[in-house]
Amino acid sequence: MKGKLFIFSAPSGSGKTTIVKYLLSVMPTLEFSVSATSREKRPGEINGKDYYYITAEDFRNKINNNEFLEWEEVYKDQYYGTLLTELERIWAKGHHVVFDVDVVGGLNIKKAYSDNSLAIFIKPPSAEILKERLTSRSTEDAESLKVRLDKANWELSFADKFDVILINDDLETAFKDVVKLVNDFIIK
Repeated sequence: MKGKLFIFSAPSGSGKTTIVKYLLSVMPTLEFSVSATSREKRPGEINGKDYYYITAEDFRNKINNNEFLEWEEVYKDQYYGTLLTELERIWAKGHHVVFDVDVVGGLNIKKAYSDNSLAIFIKPPSAEILKERLTSRSTEDAESLKVRLDKANWELSFADKFDVILINDDLETAFKDVVKLVNDFIIK
C-alpha cells in the first residue's frame, strides 16, 4: 500500500521543524523521510538517521539511474536528495511520509505525487516577527541575518503554490491545526 506524503516547507524561523517534530510525536503512522547527501558526516551524526551518506560519485550514479524523487547540488559535489527507496521503506511499514524540505524540493515532490500529497507552507505572521525570531536565536551576525531574510523573502514568494498556508502566530494553535490538516487528508 502506498501511503500519503506530507510536504512541509517554510523560511528559516517559521517554526517548521518544531511543528514537524510535534506532528511526528503525536501521530505514529507518520514517518520522517531521511534525505541522502554526499557531504561528509559530521561528529555525532548517524547514517540512516540524520542522512544517508553516500559519495558524490555514487550520488551522480543514482541520479543517472533515476533513483531520486528529487535532488539538488547545493555546492560543487555536495548533493542532497530523497531516494525513492526511502518512500518504499516507509510505505512498506504502512506509514505516511513526512518531508521537511526547501520550497523547490517541496514543489517537485508535490508535482510527482500530486494526488497523494499535501504540501503545507508554514508562514510567519509577518516579516517583522520572522526577523525577531531569527535575531532572538543569537546565531546570526548582521550579514548572515540579511542573507537569511533575503532567502526568506524569496521563499515566501512560493507560498501560494502550496496546498495550504499555515500561519504560525501561536504554536499551540499551529499544532492543533496541523494535526487536523493531516488527519483530514489521511481519511480523504
